[in-house]
Amino acid sequence: MTDKMTDHQNRQFRLAHRPVGPVRREDFTFRVDPARAPEAGEIMVAVEYISLDPAMRGWMNEGRSYIKPVGIGEVMRAGALGTVVESRAAGFSPGDVVTGALGVQSVATLAAKDCVKVDAGLAPKPLFLSALGMPGMTAYFGLLAVGEPKPGETVVVSAAAGAVGALVGQIAKIKGCHVVGLAGGAAKCRYIVDELGFDAAIDYKSEPVPARLRETCPKGIDVYFDNVGGQILDDCLAQINLRARIVICGAISQYNNTTPVKGPSNYLALLVNRARMQGMIVFDYAERYAEGAQAMAGWLAAGRLKSREDIVDGLETFPDTLQKLFTGENFGKLILKV
Repeated sequence: MTDKMTDHQNRQFRLAHRPVGPVRREDFTFRVDPARAPEAGEIMVAVEYISLDPAMRGWMNEGRSYIKPVGIGEVMRAGALGTVVESRAAGFSPGDVVTGALGVQSVATLAAKDCVKVDAGLAPKPLFLSALGMPGMTAYFGLLAVGEPKPGETVVVSAAAGAVGALVGQIAKIKGCHVVGLAGGAAKCRYIVDELGFDAAIDYKSEPVPARLRETCPKGIDVYFDNVGGQILDDCLAQINLRARIVICGAISQYNNTTPVKGPSNYLALLVNRARMQGMIVFDYAERYAEGAQAMAGWLAAGRLKSREDIVDGLETFPDTLQKLFTGENFGKLILKV
């Protein structure tokens, strides 16, 4: 515990408008305010790294979802990592490194129960927002608990060079599967094959996806891990096997639509093949995060799993840096360094 501090200035982005189509800088207000001193049960955290995720686009929309939307005028929601600078909560002391929904800001004051302490001596801090954080848990539970891959099966993953997709493909390889990734551009395709060990890559920007799926998945598709939705989901549904499992993790191709989301036209393939398509939200597995983190840390330590972070300096760059997710510019996990 420490005495209250009043000299912390909090740089923050607040949601000013609900975006229509792609997010613009004008959709946020940048402010500098005195940081709020913690009350009983709360901690003040100096934010160091902020996780930028496609889900943030959905959080800006009004409407029913798995989590309430960010309110107009509220600090933009984001997972982040930082160091405790002041504590009024048992079990937390200045110097502790924590992760939680700290928001797009330089100082966060929040309930200690909403944060998790991490051992920053075990791995570089950004890894706790990547393979050892929400993307890692999404990949681990989405593939293993929902996709249920078996050795020898064919697993296809979209956005395969992204934070979640890259981990999904590697876990599938660890589990003995034939793994094909879809990514945009030759550099990303080389990366997932040459560095991550995927069996094949399909460049959806320059190659005919249906033909390449038939070529790279000669036995059909047993598990499709979908991060993009749209036409690629349809292309994969057309080639699924009997009792295939389709994991719906995200639909980044649809997030900036100004028209209704395009659903799959090949959905009858689910009926014909008695297949299962299931949505996956990582928060549903919160009670099992320790299990996932232990497995992921073991694979990282053994060199069986690689994690790549795309770190951009400067909190003030947030609105522009966020766009990298939707233009396909980022390689690996996109993180903002405060």
